[in-house]
Amino acid sequence: MSAAPTPPELTLAARLASAADDAAWREAAKAGLVANRAALGQRFEAGEAIDRLISRCCEAADDVVRSAWARCLPAGAGLDLLATGGYGRGELYPQSDLDLLVLGEPGLQKAHEAAIGHFFSLLWDAGLHTSQAVRSLAQCVEAAAGDITVLTALMECRVLAGDPAAPAALATALAPPALWPPAAYFEAKRAEQRQRHARFHDTAHNLEPSIKEGPGGLRDLQTVTWMGMRLYGVPGLRALVPLGLLGEDECASLEREWRVLARLRFGLHLLARRREERLGFDYQKNLATMLGLKDERRDNLAVEQMMQGFFRSAATVMRINDRLLQRFEEQLSGREAPVPAGEGYELRHGYLAMVGPGRLREGLGPVLELLATWDALPDVRGLHSETARALGESLGAIRPYPEQPPALRQRFMELLQSPLAVATLTRMARLGVLARYLPAFGKVSGRMQYDLFHVYTVDQHTLTVLAHMDGFARRADERFAIAHEVQPRLRKPHLLLLAGLFHDIAKGRGGDHSELGAVDAREFAAAHALPQADTDLLAWLVEQHLLMSVTAQRQDISDPEVVARFANKVADREHLDYLYLLTCADIAGTSPKLWNAWKDRLLADLYAATRFALRRGLENPVHATEIMAETRAVAMERLLGEGLDEAAVRRIWAAYPDVGFLRYRPEQIAWQTRGIAESGGAETLVMVRPHLQDGGLEVFVRTPDRDGLFAALVATFDRLGLNVLEARVLNSSDGHALDNFQLIAPQGHAPEPAAVEAALKAALRDPAKVRPPRRAAPRQLRHFRVPARVDFDLSADGRRTRMSLVCTDQPGLLAGVAQVLRRFRLRVHDARIATFGEKVEDFFLLTDERDQPVGDQALLDELRAAIVAAVDGEH
Repeated sequence: MSAAPTPPELTLAARLASAADDAAWREAAKAGLVANRAALGQRFEAGEAIDRLISRCCEAADDVVRSAWARCLPAGAGLDLLATGGYGRGELYPQSDLDLLVLGEPGLQKAHEAAIGHFFSLLWDAGLHTSQAVRSLAQCVEAAAGDITVLTALMECRVLAGDPAAPAALATALAPPALWPPAAYFEAKRAEQRQRHARFHDTAHNLEPSIKEGPGGLRDLQTVTWMGMRLYGVPGLRALVPLGLLGEDECASLEREWRVLARLRFGLHLLARRREERLGFDYQKNLATMLGLKDERRDNLAVEQMMQGFFRSAATVMRINDRLLQRFEEQLSGREAPVPAGEGYELRHGYLAMVGPGRLREGLGPVLELLATWDALPDVRGLHSETARALGESLGAIRPYPEQPPALRQRFMELLQSPLAVATLTRMARLGVLARYLPAFGKVSGRMQYDLFHVYTVDQHTLTVLAHMDGFARRADERFAIAHEVQPRLRKPHLLLLAGLFHDIAKGRGGDHSELGAVDAREFAAAHALPQADTDLLAWLVEQHLLMSVTAQRQDISDPEVVARFANKVADREHLDYLYLLTCADIAGTSPKLWNAWKDRLLADLYAATRFALRRGLENPVHATEIMAETRAVAMERLLGEGLDEAAVRRIWAAYPDVGFLRYRPEQIAWQTRGIAESGGAETLVMVRPHLQDGGLEVFVRTPDRDGLFAALVATFDRLGLNVLEARVLNSSDGHALDNFQLIAPQGHAPEPAAVEAALKAALRDPAKVRPPRRAAPRQLRHFRVPARVDFDLSADGRRTRMSLVCTDQPGLLAGVAQVLRRFRLRVHDARIATFGEKVEDFFLLTDERDQPVGDQALLDELRAAIVAAVDGEH
């Protein structure tokens, strides 16, 4: 039996040495590197340790670099070849650049200039990307003095060819204090890290995080390593343990998380086949498969498991990174007498420290005491690193709340009812305490949802929701019109915080997370001795936390029957107040871009209408005739105050459909009426005004009604880069369309109203010729496919056909749907547009040409097929 062939990457050096000329060498080098990467990919998927994979990647590069050097530079040339930076410390990924330094005096550099250039060209031709420098020792010192990045790269170096003593000589030349003294180096690198974190909004919780540069990424690990090297002259993080600067547990945690991050980066390079550091949607699913992860349920996908692992690792790195920075700063600033801060506590350099932090190993009691002390000292810089380390090492002693004695559960509730409750909960979450006390929260820590709607992990979303609730109490955010008025009416504000804490706590378990979360909330409330009324309210809020959002965004809340149904579910003012605030915080806490003035008004309008219905009594529902009469009266008073003639107003209103006074606000009716009066009877009137927020516009169009009008208008909006949030499409008795649109510019910069008016007037000259533009879908949307679904039912009054469309968002979607409706000669009377990340949920009220509901099932089936074909055709 013949011996098994030697793996190709192990014979690379030999094959390079036997190459007769440069051409043969280049081919051997390229083929060897390709084979090596293929073999590394197989080993990666087989689960080989990341340390070994990185070492093999580095060894293959070393073989090529040394061979090229030997081919180009004569023996005894007097030059040294050093690997620096990441390559210098032996950490190389499949597509990383190679940092190389040719070290030699200027005369030798000049003498071998052509050979050095040939050397770098050979490496490039072989497929290795290099970042190179040719310097003498003096030139290295000069470059390092002017650029801390150069110094940092030179701090990690090893010899590839030449004098083995070269790294030591370089280290001596670059040694502090003459060059970048420790304090200066620390401040510069800390500032560099802060700037880098700011580019990622100071959070690792991005949908497409950078494994290398983002907060909690590999660069944070490297930064504290470099600081340790410069400040203490140690070779790496583990050498800080004997110095007392890094705990053994902390060091082991950083080593463990490095392996997680390094494995992700290694796999990402293999997939991308280029230097890619961002874990983008293009790679996430495939990388999860390479890692051997599998989908467990629809709400626990392999990609979500992988990303949860990343976010948890990043959180650990950030936590220990912060501790180390604090310790380095404290060491550099010298001794400072601690300031007493209550019995058993003191302030060290402005940080809260527990005297004798070993007490934390006793369990939850000392931890809650620490948190209460922290609450009482709002001006401290944070938790002292020594206490934070002791707390981290003591987390295992904290038992879940069902196993805690009643006194400690009560102590937790006292913290929850304090003015700084949200700050305390946030600290508990960041320090890992909340996940121990409330294990369900631990399960969603770092948990992402694979979509474009939820931009935060579940735990980060929850903390953001709580932060918004805190803002309501402090009147801190003007984006919420009435939240600061509602919040003071809460009987027990801490119940709102508990609802926020539990509303998404059951995500990822399978089943309805609202129902499962309500069960968790009841169990928690029972264990913490909440009164039955409070328990019922809390569980109801968790179970119904989507009710108000769904009602406001998907139904016509100007319809009294919609409001009546919602009011019956809410039942009383207390439930309404809590649900309104929870809904506002939940929407705003889902994405920084999701909350806008239109949603604020929708929820405020629904709140006001429901409150009125509850005040009248559910047995006395508000009727449409009452609302229309009130709208007429308020609008008339406004118009008369502006100098309009009552008779002229009534003539205009004579052609208005009654439903207009139901769907439009009095202020809108007054605006429209004034415009019609001032137009002097013009057949076509277009009015545009800024509305509600930056980038928001309201448009009113009065024009002779004809087929294709709605399609032409929305196609024009699409061309102008405006998204439709809401459309009210009415018809007057004198044959005019009365169409009102709420629009928003996605980037917050809407065209000037005059430009919008001119574009619409041009489109209205011949609506049949207006076609929507065709644009490619954004890159991110390609990775999230929502199957198109179209459903029909009859509106509550039986006069309209209600069509709902759920599908993937895409440019020109509404305009394309409008074209299909136009083709089927259907009229749009109302449209409600809602986008949730990659998912669109649009609702339309339709009739046929005779303003009758569409009752032909065959026609509806044909319409459904046409819309699905139009939507899918955009992919």
